[in-house]
Amino acid sequence: MTAPRLPALRAIVLAGERPGGNALARALGLEAGVLAEVAGRSCLERVLDALRASRSVEGGLLVGPRREVCDSSPAIASLLATGDYAWRAPATGPAASAVAAMAECDSFPLLLTTGDHALLTPGLVDDFCARAAQVPADVVVGLVAWTRVRAAWPESRRTLLRFADGACCGSNLFLLRTRRAAGPLDYWRAIESERKHPWRIARHLGVATLARYVAGTLTRDAALTLLSRRAGATVGHVMLDYPSAAVDVDTREDLALAERILVARESARQ
Repeated sequence: MTAPRLPALRAIVLAGERPGGNALARALGLEAGVLAEVAGRSCLERVLDALRASRSVEGGLLVGPRREVCDSSPAIASLLATGDYAWRAPATGPAASAVAAMAECDSFPLLLTTGDHALLTPGLVDDFCARAAQVPADVVVGLVAWTRVRAAWPESRRTLLRFADGACCGSNLFLLRTRRAAGPLDYWRAIESERKHPWRIARHLGVATLARYVAGTLTRDAALTLLSRRAGATVGHVMLDYPSAAVDVDTREDLALAERILVARESARQ
């Protein structure tokens, strides 16, 4: 029996700044973190190139950076010149930006990712979409086993979700399958300031959930079932084989790691 496939998706690419600004942008003297160059090309350019080269995506919305940043950046103007991605102003945070963009698109499914995902490749996009197509949930989250990331780059420091069935990293890849996906995004908007502290997120799901998380007895499926109940929509997940899916570029350490990975990729192609 043939596995279900999704139609070509529109993508929402979040490229705004969180409240308080972007530490990497400040360190590099840039107006936006997505303009940080990784091995000679900006994060945002690499993300849009990967989406454009994938078989699963056909255009979408670029949410951010701010209008004044776009107006002063020939690089962003060039990325938007083809017309397949329309720019929209970012909201007060990533979740709010995603909700607004989803409402404007008003067609489903949608792919949601971020403009600092410099290691994104067409193969990773297609693999995520193919796997997510088989999960009957309103929102599907891409996760990567920490064991894969640690095996590839033992020095990498990542935010870990420590579940009973194995620690995971996020991938900044989400399938928004239905309009009900707004529920989990709204829920995330309320708690996104805790994103670097998974135990605090667990606390938002209830004292019992926090206790299970701290004790190491909370599984991925159980956590997502609880989140689904709180958010009023089903949230599922897929496990990705690409350790690079766990690496976004929002610190100098991430930038250095991403450059090493990309240089190695280029060397392997030669």
